[in-house]
Amino acid sequence: MPQVLDYLIFDYSEDEDGNGTWDAMASAPAARRDALLAEVQAVLRWAHRTFPQRCGALEEGNDWDVDLSAQDDSGAPIAARFDEATKSLQMAEAASGHTTITLTLTGNAAFADALREQFDLEGD
Repeated sequence: MPQVLDYLIFDYSEDEDGNGTWDAMASAPAARRDALLAEVQAVLRWAHRTFPQRCGALEEGNDWDVDLSAQDDSGAPIAARFDEATKSLQMAEAASGHTTITLTLTGNAAFADALREQFDLEGD
């Protein structure tokens, strides 16, 4: 059964080689920050578990890649990274207001199909 995403709404695009890109931006106030982080962490855990040791630039033969960034209401960057060893998202607290996360996943056809199925995403 697909996992439901409440915060991450992905836009999909595809390049001439058939590689897919999913871009999502999500924002949450301090009171809901942990739920947003849990959702991002769930997506990244799934990707690392399903396609282990194959994360990196697609042009180098990898199956998928990720770009993760975060900022607060003032636009100040917030340090954010996924620790592969602990399978956890590590992120500093926002200095003010909402935490906004931008997550981009790029993957080959096998990754694309698995991602669509796992999270019931559209994109053809």
